Amino acid sequence: MEKAKILILFHSTYGHVYRLAQSFADGVKEAGAEPVIMKVEDLVPDKYLDDYAKQFKDSIKDIPAADPRKDLKGFDGYIIGTPTRFGNMAAQMKNFWDQTGGDWVKGSLTGKPATVFVSTATQHGGQESAILTSLVPLLHHGCVYVGLPVKYQSEVGIADVSGGSNYGVSTIAGNDGSRQVSEIEMQMARDMGRHLTEIAIKLKG
Repeated sequence: MEKAKILILFHSTYGHVYRLAQSFADGVKEAGAEPVIMKVEDLVPDKYLDDYAKQFKDSIKDIPAADPRKDLKGFDGYIIGTPTRFGNMAAQMKNFWDQTGGDWVKGSLTGKPATVFVSTATQHGGQESAILTSLVPLLHHGCVYVGLPVKYQSEVGIADVSGGSNYGVSTIAGNDGSRQVSEIEMQMARDMGRHLTEIAIKLKG
């Protein structure tokens, strides 16, 4: 059987979502599939970005931007990463999904597993609401949503500040973006990448 391919589609302003995307890719590989990391087009003019955001944007300039009219096809699963904006997905990610009507009509994503991961400034900055609202277009596309099972103990600890819930993987960036993704959160992403891929392979077979 041809190796499964998993799309990891992300938008990231300061790098936290991208760092998790890389950990997801590790988990996808561990499960024996091919991860494909793509970004969505940015909408914020450079003049409104601070220096750190500009530097990060330049650092990922070689990562291909997904075309919403054609680049969702041919994948066996979808991992979607976005910063939160007032408890919702970022406008960049919403703009991408708003242009996917062609695949919606054709049912290109129907029956494919998908999950969402997010980043917020604070622990209570809308991580769960952003995931729950972000899965709505995936359900319209007919995807099978996959959450993070409690069997992966990386999400149940209380000794350290961390993101993550049964709804999906998340991280906390801090109000100024200075907090980096923790090892616990990266482990969640690896676990989730492996878990979703195992489901994708079963469905593909």
